[in-house]
Amino acid sequence: MIKIRVNEKILEVAKDFNILQLLEKLNTSQNGIAVAINSAIISRDSWASQNFSENDNILIIQATQGG
Repeated sequence: MIKIRVNEKILEVAKDFNILQLLEKLNTSQNGIAVAINSAIISRDSWASQNFSENDNILIIQATQGG
């Protein structure tokens, strides 16, 4: 298990955990979001293969509509 920070909350996940698994664990829809690891945006195509490292800082941003 490793510790990661997701939107300022510490989570403990398996070392081989990927972005898609994290979104599922957090009950977060894949639609309209962006994911960054340590300030680097990760392309949606890489979500299934992008694993985390100890102390990674993950930011999940939900797009919103303004008016």
